[in-house]
Amino acid sequence: MQHRGVLLLALLTLLALTSAVAKKKDKVKKGGPGSECAEWTWGPCTPSSKDCGVGFREGTCGAQTQRIRCRVPCNWKKEFGADCKYKFESWGACDGGTGTKARQGTLKKARYNAQCQETIRVTKPCTSKTKAKAKAKKGKGKD
Repeated sequence: MQHRGVLLLALLTLLALTSAVAKKKDKVKKGGPGSECAEWTWGPCTPSSKDCGVGFREGTCGAQTQRIRCRVPCNWKKEFGADCKYKFESWGACDGGTGTKARQGTLKKARYNAQCQETIRVTKPCTSKTKAKAKAKKGKGKD
């Protein structure tokens, strides 16, 4: 009777082990990190609605294609894309002629093999000094 129990336990262990291995093989076949294909080329993240939020990114490797979920931040700069991450300097002084101030950014990280510029220059309108003074006065009254 004791031998049957040990044999049954060994059989159940073997069955569970083969089931786990089969599940792991299925995950590898779907193009995951252990996939046979090593050089995936990923396209840009395309939001499902409007110009930001959750969307999909398509990747190709030989004859294989894959779609993965991605997210485009709603404050991204369309000129250089959501997959290009830059480190920016401080804002420069206001240019009186154009009414804008500028700063430069250097490429910190390119995600999903994105084609990014090494350095970029961005501008924004100068804030008027009256608004800055009004905000400073509001802050003083809360002490």
